[in-house]
Amino acid sequence: MLEIPLHTGSEHPDLLWILIPSILSFVAGLGLGSVTDRIRNWLSPDSTASTE
Repeated sequence: MLEIPLHTGSEHPDLLWILIPSILSFVAGLGLGSVTDRIRNWLSPDSTASTE
């Protein structure tokens, strides 16, 4: 009965092929999010001053 809650999937044969792209896509999303915020603020600095 405890096997199901304790199963973490660490025995999956392709675990690295699942984890590495997942982590890379997460980091890429964080990077793109921060870059687009900077570009958006650079293109229209007046809109940020009016909302604050």
